[in-house]
Amino acid sequence: MDYQTFPQKLKALRKQNHLSQSQFGEQVGVSNRAVSKWENGESMPSTEKLLRIATLFSVPLNALLSEDVSPQVHTAVEGMPSLKELYRIGSGPSSSHTMAPQRAAEYFRIKYPDADRFEAELFGSLAKMGKVYHLDSLIRETFAPKKAVISLRVGEDSLPHPCTMRFCAYSGKNLLGKIEAYSTGGGSFRIKGEELSQNESVYPEHSYTEIASYCEQKRIRLWQYAEEKEGSQLWDYLSEVWKAMVESIESGLSEEGVLEGGLGVQRKAKFLYSQSHIDESAETRENRLVCAYAFAVSEQNASFGKVVTAPTCGAAGVLPAVLRYAKEKRGFSDREILQSLATAGIVGNLIKTNASVIGAECGCQAEIGSACAMAAAALGELYGMSLNQIEYAAEIAIEHHLGLTCDPIKGLVQIPCIERNAVAAMRAINAVNLANFLSDTRKISFDLVVKTMYETGRDLSRVYKETSEGGLAKLYL
Repeated sequence: MDYQTFPQKLKALRKQNHLSQSQFGEQVGVSNRAVSKWENGESMPSTEKLLRIATLFSVPLNALLSEDVSPQVHTAVEGMPSLKELYRIGSGPSSSHTMAPQRAAEYFRIKYPDADRFEAELFGSLAKMGKVYHLDSLIRETFAPKKAVISLRVGEDSLPHPCTMRFCAYSGKNLLGKIEAYSTGGGSFRIKGEELSQNESVYPEHSYTEIASYCEQKRIRLWQYAEEKEGSQLWDYLSEVWKAMVESIESGLSEEGVLEGGLGVQRKAKFLYSQSHIDESAETRENRLVCAYAFAVSEQNASFGKVVTAPTCGAAGVLPAVLRYAKEKRGFSDREILQSLATAGIVGNLIKTNASVIGAECGCQAEIGSACAMAAAALGELYGMSLNQIEYAAEIAIEHHLGLTCDPIKGLVQIPCIERNAVAAMRAINAVNLANFLSDTRKISFDLVVKTMYETGRDLSRVYKETSEGGLAKLYL
């Protein structure tokens, strides 16, 4: 029985089903004081009560008692944060393993300015990949000039989240404060007990069905919905996002040589971009250029260069590649590109809110699959497609990435990550073309496929969730 994570699972399930402690206690047959003790970890329910809880919430008993790293329940949804939480400009190669821990450490340092010493413990995937991403050095630099002790707790898998961090601040021998934080993908982090203060809800709707219904009633498009909720200042931010995306493509196209890390991976973006032929067909040119742009961003990310999380660093090449090619081919204005970024952001936000965009939690389907869906939605917006068609394009993109594992060789965001960005960019274009003709015949909704992706990710073995312990990472010699 997992005494450490059960209280959090129980509380999340109760909130997800909109029950107060008293209401939940009545249905299970205990007092609200007993419920409070369960949720605070002061006591555990009897076997009989555990069975009643599992039946009430329609979850397997082992989901309540499992010691799996992955969380077995999803936090209750109370709206969505700003797109500024989704699109982040920063350095690669992993938003979950570099950007988020660094931001969490910075937050903690600012919170305790009088501390003269810090301690940081990294668990789960953060611990396993810590040395690969130089995470211990990165956090130490964040706390500098104050002294910091960083511990990689490899092997401690009974955790509330696969990317768990714990920080302590000291003044002399006195403990000033401590927090537990979770890297939630795309450079974002969540602090236990302080979730609302970290990501203020901007969008009250949190499903595509709700948002589409709202937009239809007001006769507006998805980007107009984003503008209404975030204000006109959104466009200044998205302008910076697009500028950073373009710069990452240009920088990647200008570089040559071998990527660091020991795999001997040759940069290919510049080669792809320059390999045009006099008799090249339009289809071949499209494939070559889209892939070149995706390779460019992904290679920049792999070399610790500046990229935009869309929705993560590891999947950062998909959306910029599709938008850059569409702009060149069709002559879309920068304003139209920004509108498409807003539309893509809504889709990415829905996935991040209702499921996950982190490979350590749900595999690569959560990263590349989400990026492909965002690119498909963005392209659908540029083409003026209907809300139904955009939904179908995004749904196709996720559906056909279901089950995709995250097994980076040596923990580096290189093989298969870089190529995978290029393939997903092409698949996004194909998804839009298919949705243009068949949206009226579809059977699966976007909301359903997002839920399916999350459950599929929970069922994936932990060796396929950014641990480099299975798949290509295990068999590559």
